[in-house]
Amino acid sequence: MTPERRERLLSVLHKRQAGITVVLENVEDPHNISAVMRTCDAVGIQDLYVLTTKIPRHKKWGAKSSSSAAKWLSIHAYTDANEMMAELRRHYDKIYTTHLASDSVSLYDIDFTGRVALIFGNEHSGVSDELRTMADGNFIIPQVGIIRSLNISVACAVSIYEAMRQRHAAGQYNQPDLSEARQAALLEEWGFKEEDL
Repeated sequence: MTPERRERLLSVLHKRQAGITVVLENVEDPHNISAVMRTCDAVGIQDLYVLTTKIPRHKKWGAKSSSSAAKWLSIHAYTDANEMMAELRRHYDKIYTTHLASDSVSLYDIDFTGRVALIFGNEHSGVSDELRTMADGNFIIPQVGIIRSLNISVACAVSIYEAMRQRHAAGQYNQPDLSEARQAALLEEWGFKEEDL
């Protein structure tokens, strides 16, 4: 591994954010999942959760959309909603679903400097009632047009870039957010050998 490549990967790793994650529930189009992966990588999200309870488990992602982003992310695939939510509760203080409801908060009212998970649902039916009842609340992306929804990958991008903006302003990208043990494990996954360090 060249010194330049090593420095690039170390720089990326030191900006990974353990306190923010994305959850995709029954998202059907693998290209949508891949587009989300690419954006997660861009803002420094390491962990992505994929729940499939009403559709077949994905065998692969749309490689053209992801630009191989899946290689650099930790993808946690679940087929049981309760099991996944229990795991999320171990790592995140707040879990929000995207859902248009009278009690929904604006994306811009969420404090992303804490540990937050955002759940995005199926392209046609959105987030399930099951996950909404287990979450801490719903959020919406403010819009002024006639059509009151965005493509899932666009909605995710808008949301996690707001998270990045807040976390950047709070200085959370200035020091590693992942534990040393997690960093070491990822370095190994990414192809580092002891002599590269």
